[in-house]
Amino acid sequence: MTTIWHILFFGLLATLHAEPGMNDMAPSFALSDQNGKVHRLEDYRGHWIVLYFYPKDATPGCTKEACAFRDHFDKIKAKAMVFGISTDSVESHARFAQKHQLPFLLLADPDGKVTRSYGVLRDLKLIKMAKRKTFLIDPEGKIRKRYDNVDPQSHPLEILGDLEQFAR
Repeated sequence: MTTIWHILFFGLLATLHAEPGMNDMAPSFALSDQNGKVHRLEDYRGHWIVLYFYPKDATPGCTKEACAFRDHFDKIKAKAMVFGISTDSVESHARFAQKHQLPFLLLADPDGKVTRSYGVLRDLKLIKMAKRKTFLIDPEGKIRKRYDNVDPQSHPLEILGDLEQFAR
């Protein structure tokens, strides 16, 4: 029994990584999208970026969140780029995006390095997955807002409101 508690305790410790704070530079990344194309954060300087992390493709909460972004995408894309990131594979993202007709990019982080650099990796040793959190990154590459308690259904509207506030 003690061994199980040690494994769980040290596994939980391994998930702890400092999240970048407000006005910190967003950690850089180079990840493949659902079509296999590599995207780098630096390629999008000059644009607002919604970087939303989610646990797993095709699960109820993640599907609800992705479809909410899809349903509000036309309004969001006028103000920001949208990227979803999980530890799922490119192939899994391709199936998920196609099934739900997602018009934005899903980035695959199967080794969890980028997810860890944002402090949102839940590493349970047998499986790694992202926590449901979002970062709003300004055109200079700084984190302007971090969303810790995300409601999958209303989250895109919250982001739209914040983008409008920052535009003032």
